[in-house]
Amino acid sequence: MGLVSGRTAVVTGGAQGIGEAISMTLAKEGANIAVIDVNLEKAQVTAENLKKLGVEAEAYKADVSNTAEVEAVVDKIVDRFKKIDILVNNAGVTRDNLLVRMTEQEWDLVIAINLKGTFNFTQKVGKVMMKQRIGSIINISSVIGLMGNAGQTNYAATKAGVIGITKSVAKELARRNVRVNAICPGYIQSAMTDKLTEDVKAKMLAFIPTGTMGTPQDVANIALFLASDMSNYVTGETIRVDGGMAM
Repeated sequence: MGLVSGRTAVVTGGAQGIGEAISMTLAKEGANIAVIDVNLEKAQVTAENLKKLGVEAEAYKADVSNTAEVEAVVDKIVDRFKKIDILVNNAGVTRDNLLVRMTEQEWDLVIAINLKGTFNFTQKVGKVMMKQRIGSIINISSVIGLMGNAGQTNYAATKAGVIGITKSVAKELARRNVRVNAICPGYIQSAMTDKLTEDVKAKMLAFIPTGTMGTPQDVANIALFLASDMSNYVTGETIRVDGGMAM
């Protein structure tokens, strides 16, 4: 028996990167997975890989910022899996620019995906979990939401907002046995960081006490802890996975 055997997890942005690592880790511990992504083709590939682990998995296309699409896809998931035990709000984007140069479109898109998207799924799935009187919601924030970063005013605002959502909803849903926590990744190895020059990477690592970047698996391990019964008495918490960067 795995740590989350028989449970159903919804992972937004679950087709690649941190979302894929979380999906795979939960599946290895027995969870059935609903993979949400705007790229249905990649989501389907991930779902097929999850099925090879012996669990049920389905891919769903949804724009997390579109309330109607979110409501429709959650209804489909409940109809398919009959319940939702775990929600991972991982979908997110960046549109970096200095504040004085940032366009309205760059601001609005990041707010819509990162912040409204978290609101949309938390609200819809929260209602399901309240009726069940059990559930774990895991919001992927960022150390940038704790410390800020030049050129990322929009991103920092959303990730700080995700922490605010986490704490507020945790207080609202605690009596219904629904826990809500946030994870703040630091610099994590990804397709994006792979494209950075060695000089840029060295400057990044200079800010990290461990001197290393994290991996998607480092984040997935904490997500598994928060999704499982090991964290039954943990709610409203923000856990950094950053090698000490933001301490």
